Amino acid sequence: MSREDDEPEKPRPRLAPLLLDPLGVGELRDYIVELRAEIARAEAAIARKQDHRSAADSFFRRPDPAG
Repeated sequence: MSREDDEPEKPRPRLAPLLLDPLGVGELRDYIVELRAEIARAEAAIARKQDHRSAADSFFRRPDPAG
C-alpha cells in the first residue's frame, strides 16, 4: 500500500477553472455575471431546502407539555 492509498480523495471542483489570461475586460465582466447568476441559483436552492426542512420540522414537532 502506498501513502497515496491512505489519503482521502480530494473533492473535484464543481466548476472547471477558466483560463482568464486570454479574456478581455468585457469577457471577464460577463464571466462574473454568469458566476453571480450561478451563485444566486445555488442560494435559492439552499433557501428552498431550508424552508422545506423548517416546514417538516414544525409539522413533526411534538407539542410542549409544559406550555
